Amino acid sequence: MSMRNLIVRLFSGLWAGADGLRKVLHLVLLVFIFALFFGALSDTPPIFPKKAALYIQPNGALVEQLEGDPYDRALAEMFDDGQQQMLVQDLVDALDYAKDDERIEVVYLELSRLYGTGLSKLQRVADAMEAVKAAGKPVIASADFMSQPGYYLAAHADEVFLHPDGAILLTGYGRFRTYFADAIDKLRIDWNIFRVGTHKSAIEPFIRMNMSDEDRESTTRLIDQLWGLYQADVSAARQLENGAIDDFADNLVANLRAANGDLATAAKNHGLVDELLTRNEVRNRMIERVGADEDDPDMFRAIKMRDYLSQMRLLEGGSVGIKNVAVIVAAGAIFFGEQAPGSIGADSTSALLRRARTDESVAAVVLRVDSPGGSAFAAEVIADEIDALRQAGKPIVASMSSVAASGGYSIALRADRIFATPATITGSIGVFGMFPTYQRTIGALGVATDGVGSTPWSGQFRPDREMSAETKQLFQLLVEDTYDDFISDVAAHRGLEKSEVDRIGQGKVWTGSDALASGLVDELGTLEDAIAAAASMADLDQGDYGIKLIETRLSAAEQFVVDLLGVLIQSGVDLSSWAGKPTAFEQLAREIGEKTGSILRFNDPKGIYSHCLCDVIQ
Repeated sequence: MSMRNLIVRLFSGLWAGADGLRKVLHLVLLVFIFALFFGALSDTPPIFPKKAALYIQPNGALVEQLEGDPYDRALAEMFDDGQQQMLVQDLVDALDYAKDDERIEVVYLELSRLYGTGLSKLQRVADAMEAVKAAGKPVIASADFMSQPGYYLAAHADEVFLHPDGAILLTGYGRFRTYFADAIDKLRIDWNIFRVGTHKSAIEPFIRMNMSDEDRESTTRLIDQLWGLYQADVSAARQLENGAIDDFADNLVANLRAANGDLATAAKNHGLVDELLTRNEVRNRMIERVGADEDDPDMFRAIKMRDYLSQMRLLEGGSVGIKNVAVIVAAGAIFFGEQAPGSIGADSTSALLRRARTDESVAAVVLRVDSPGGSAFAAEVIADEIDALRQAGKPIVASMSSVAASGGYSIALRADRIFATPATITGSIGVFGMFPTYQRTIGALGVATDGVGSTPWSGQFRPDREMSAETKQLFQLLVEDTYDDFISDVAAHRGLEKSEVDRIGQGKVWTGSDALASGLVDELGTLEDAIAAAASMADLDQGDYGIKLIETRLSAAEQFVVDLLGVLIQSGVDLSSWAGKPTAFEQLAREIGEKTGSILRFNDPKGIYSHCLCDVIQ
């Protein structure tokens, strides 16, 4: 065994041991805390009032799947050190239960903490809110400050309250990136790029210092459509005149001047909200509607969403039946191997698809895709499992969420039927490869690499050596072949001419409406529409089937820790003060990591990717 292997194994062992010790110490700490609070933290379900408001307070972004390992996610939530997220399905389920629950007289949404989520997810929640209103139950929304996503939901409420010192800031949609070309050049790194697609812009941050004309054209078309959808939905919900949202945003300075510099007043003057009320005034309004809480007379009678969902799901006994439509969520970037929830792994996602195939209770499958793509090889491994499902006689329907582009589109492509929403970002049919080398960097430090090999390819894939012309040709040929396979698959599965797929491919990004017009998807519809379609394809009658979510299983020990953490969190135990606050440098490093994280984590065995950096800022 070489010295290098010994060192690698030594440090791997030390790291594994340290990580294991960390988890053991965390477990000991949590068990100790659990013992201290055991009497107060019993698992007796809360007793809800007979008449109350359902209190919903979204925190963070709405997502299809929570990111990360359940253990680390729960621990991060306990110490207030993690990205805040809420499952869009939880919010939809809570609203769905509430519309038929006699205990719920009104739904109250406090939207100050909602930010950064796709328009298609907001539309799902808004549809559920409209169903509550159609059942005769008022929906009230308020906030200190409203983000653009927060205001979208507020607009669908019967009444909207904003704090007198608050604000609504509608910035529209945009896409801005950080470009690194000059920094890479100063570091003397050769960032070798191989791509097919005139609009395949995922690699531009590494080779440019600004947006290309092709990317600017594609992005402008995309954000104009999304902003048009946003305005149309909000204007219809608030019964505003056409152009009212544009007028408020485009002429914000003039509108603010007319309101004497008061953003809240400007919002009210334009009909965006009904009244400007302080927190106490909002609570008093809610007390007038549902009465005061018996234990806290200054608070209205309320059932918090988390407690409500837990009880309702327990009472309903779940939605799994004898025959089921399975739902598998594929959210995040696509990587090789096993990946935690919030990312798509070739092995982990394939395992979920195999479970659906071998589960006799599953008659059909819906693959819920919310992904910009990633590893081309990993996407192909997942696509093979989708083909195996179809060959087993189980229909599979792809349901696109906010993003199903590039590799995300390639896995949806293999389904029997594809649903998207008008606001889905999809397409981006293109391929690229990257192989950075840093021989000039180490050369500046007085370090060189040399040696001999038995073939021309020996040592050619070392990042400390310059790529030869033949190696560059090899990479480009592989990328071109992968792109040809991609458009050939699209042509075969979508019944299109290959030349037509190439025309709408080239890395161009489309909305769901555009994708429907060009034949990339079959129908515009929701997740519920996709489930109904899958059931129909499996000859399941409405009401005769259940819905089975297939997700990664936890071990007994993992489940114990997650449950323990959940009890502590729900009981109000706050350990955030035990954790040190991040420094300004740590916050900057985290932000840079978030912007470049997925692309720097890429681990495709061939170094070829089908990925769309098509995040839209709102």
